[in-house]
Amino acid sequence: MSVFVDDQQKALEFYTGKLGFVAKNDVPAGAFRWLTVVSAEEPDGVELLLEPDDHPAAKAYTSALMEDGIPAASFAVDDVDAAYRELAAKGVRFTQEPAPMGPELKTAVLDDTCGNLIMLSSPA
Repeated sequence: MSVFVDDQQKALEFYTGKLGFVAKNDVPAGAFRWLTVVSAEEPDGVELLLEPDDHPAAKAYTSALMEDGIPAASFAVDDVDAAYRELAAKGVRFTQEPAPMGPELKTAVLDDTCGNLIMLSSPA
């Protein structure tokens, strides 16, 4: 999975330092890096590519999503309320506090500081 970011180093610091991911690949690729992170609980699981938004289409896409309040990605967590409290205590800015999305799902939305909104979800 890819998330376009406006600054790869800042994204790496946010995703590892605030969200708890761990770096998996960090390979020079011209002016940028092939930079991936994974869940600390599943280091061989899905990799999240922190992809530069240098292409004009990527900038337009991420900007439009942000302006419309649409998350670029969604991550499942065990308990949205607990994740919200933990991340808010670390200084993560949320654009939506935990809220029910129907009878079986609860979500919250955070700003990754790199041009994206990220939704967290768990069973209600």
